[in-house]
Amino acid sequence: MNEIRTLQEVEPRKILQRIIDERITAIMSYMSRRKWYVEKVMLTELGANHITAQLIKDNKPHPINIQIEQPVGLSIKHRVGKVVFDTKVLSLEPATHPAGGKIVFEVPDSVEIVDRRKYFRVNAPAQLKVDVLVWHRGCGNNHSPPETYWQGKLIDISAGGAQVALDTDQQPDLRKGQFIGMQFTPLPYEKPLLFSAQIRNIIPTADHNSICLGLQLVGLEASVTGHQTLSRLVRVVEQYHKMNQSSSKTLDIHTNPTNTGMKK
Repeated sequence: MNEIRTLQEVEPRKILQRIIDERITAIMSYMSRRKWYVEKVMLTELGANHITAQLIKDNKPHPINIQIEQPVGLSIKHRVGKVVFDTKVLSLEPATHPAGGKIVFEVPDSVEIVDRRKYFRVNAPAQLKVDVLVWHRGCGNNHSPPETYWQGKLIDISAGGAQVALDTDQQPDLRKGQFIGMQFTPLPYEKPLLFSAQIRNIIPTADHNSICLGLQLVGLEASVTGHQTLSRLVRVVEQYHKMNQSSSKTLDIHTNPTNTGMKK
């Protein structure tokens, strides 16, 4: 069964209208000057060829560096799963009041739904040592890590985020809210996964020898390449889950021999 399901041509309009009717907040991601940005929007109108969205402003005014014809990605948490699609900006309506301006998008040909279970974090399998590289200023999926980076260990992963531990002796120069690049190889001999993320929190370990970065992945819904990366990431989450389950069963057999069904 595919972890990401592509809806048929008629169905995207139905689910988009449902999202509008239920007034569900969407997350818009886009790149400007080689940097990723994320904004909250609410879809308000579905036309024949367009979707209108209201920009949700927070208490910290900041410019929206977005242009007409610019590709963007949207992700919406819904009871059917996480709805993701890429589109482009058709027009912009500047703000006339504190609520923020409006953005008009092209209606996508299709949307994709990621199973909600894939957004639950799974631990990196104990039998693997999954190294992670992180660096300043997240870049696009086709870029490689720069010369300056920090190396850490993957703690857990989901289709939407990750937790990474970095040794403090590397003196990582990172802060909450910052966008970074991230790369890791899920299994030995596989091709590395590379994407951008935003630091949601930084928590020191009890011994202060490491810091744990709570990361939210960004930009995967904004392009076809991003969708491919998301599909692969979903498979990695499933692989790790199965490996953890297998390890738990093996441990249970060793600690509880009666569970094997063998008679003394």
